[in-house]
Amino acid sequence: MSGMCLHLGLFLCILFVCCSATLPSSFASRRSILREVKSDGNHPDYAVELNGTNFDAVFKDTPATFAVVEFFAHWCPACRNYKPHYEKVARLFNGPDAVHPGIILMTRVDCASKINTKLCDKFSVGHYPMLFWSAPSKFVGGGWDPKQEKNDILVIDDARTADRLLSWINKQLGSSFGLDDQKFQNELLSSNVSDPGQIARAIYDVEEATSTAFDIILEHKMIKPETRASLIKFLQLLAAHHPSRRCRKGTAEFLVSFDDLYPTDFWSTKQEDDKSSIKNFRICGKDVPRGYWMFCRGSKNETRGFSCGLWVLMHSLSVRIEDGESQFTFNAICDFVHNFFICEECRQHFYKMCSSVSSPFNTARDFALWLWSTHNQVNERLLKEEASVDTADPNFPKTIWPPNQLCASCYIVSDEKSNNNKIEWNQDEVFKFLTDYYGKTLASLYKNRNIGGNDGAEGGVEDLIVATNAIVVPVGAALAIAVASCAFGALACYWRSQQKSRKPRRTWK
Repeated sequence: MSGMCLHLGLFLCILFVCCSATLPSSFASRRSILREVKSDGNHPDYAVELNGTNFDAVFKDTPATFAVVEFFAHWCPACRNYKPHYEKVARLFNGPDAVHPGIILMTRVDCASKINTKLCDKFSVGHYPMLFWSAPSKFVGGGWDPKQEKNDILVIDDARTADRLLSWINKQLGSSFGLDDQKFQNELLSSNVSDPGQIARAIYDVEEATSTAFDIILEHKMIKPETRASLIKFLQLLAAHHPSRRCRKGTAEFLVSFDDLYPTDFWSTKQEDDKSSIKNFRICGKDVPRGYWMFCRGSKNETRGFSCGLWVLMHSLSVRIEDGESQFTFNAICDFVHNFFICEECRQHFYKMCSSVSSPFNTARDFALWLWSTHNQVNERLLKEEASVDTADPNFPKTIWPPNQLCASCYIVSDEKSNNNKIEWNQDEVFKFLTDYYGKTLASLYKNRNIGGNDGAEGGVEDLIVATNAIVVPVGAALAIAVASCAFGALACYWRSQQKSRKPRRTWK
């Protein structure tokens, strides 16, 4: 009986994932809440309009550090007159074209709408417009009581005009934002070197890089017979070990449908133009890409960004795999860069370093250290090239990683200031740093907000990777399948035993 349960569990588990997968017909384009919403006129609304049904979800999911909520009523003349002022400030912080993205989420709630009555009561809204300030997490399930002496949510009491609202914000942050700021001008970007906790914000950049890479592959029609297998390997790696749950989930859904979308005879039968609906699929969820970078944002439009996010992704994968997956991961990453990274010189240089590896990796530690060493070699090369043509980012120059400020114990002997730039590393300490920095710390923001990680049976199902006819499933994915199979097998056996004593009530159609 137990053997039957196990086999039934495996069948139901695979059936569940296949049935719940997002198929091409449902890949309809969805609008991100952080993108511009066009109003009836020509002027875009930058502030995000919230209501009682999405209020908590939006604040739980936003990458912004702070938030402003304006409670208003659409029939209020003063609110209508104030809206242009609020929008001038929201333009700086909201949307893919924001001047200072990821810092403040500017939102609005219409208290004249019945769906928002309870929400407005929770914040004791006594006049319109009424503005509140806090960290997004404080708005989740929160409220404001004027009788409460101490409250994490503050009332913005001096915001009659755009200038005064921005001045209030600048006082709170110690910043000097201006209404006339343009993108990548008047930047207040700080270096990532001194604060190891900043890498937590890169979880959003890892999602952005994953989504951007996927969009590039689809836009340039890079899935070919000769690249099909390497893409499947990389997607399997992402579905098992991506630090973002929604990216793991989206990747697994795409893998489930991969053979239907791109069968082996896909190119010979000229079906390529029939798959246009796949272009609207969002591999990391409906709100990604957001259109901007957080940890990986450079002080210039053309610096950092996608390449930085891709490196963080690769490092995060290297510290999440098991020893038995090290060679698979090495092959998957090298083949992915070789086939799908369209910066030609960078692609060739990276693949040359991959090709120089003579023996297979037996441990995850060895692979993580190889990737770290490779990244430093790339930085050394780019540092010289950028210096010769003056294209370096002045705020984020290429450097040997990790710097002494982040990991002093990583250095045995450091001659960092000499022309030879010779460093003797303590590789045990380097690996410990990499594991913590790109592992626990990177995922800490998601863990704290309860929107990432991998918990229990649900995580096992979400991380399930279905093998295609091209590639075998990695070790981590096989373990996820086994765990999920046992759980569903037990549930199935219990369900069958209960049904034997019952008569069927109706047939589900």
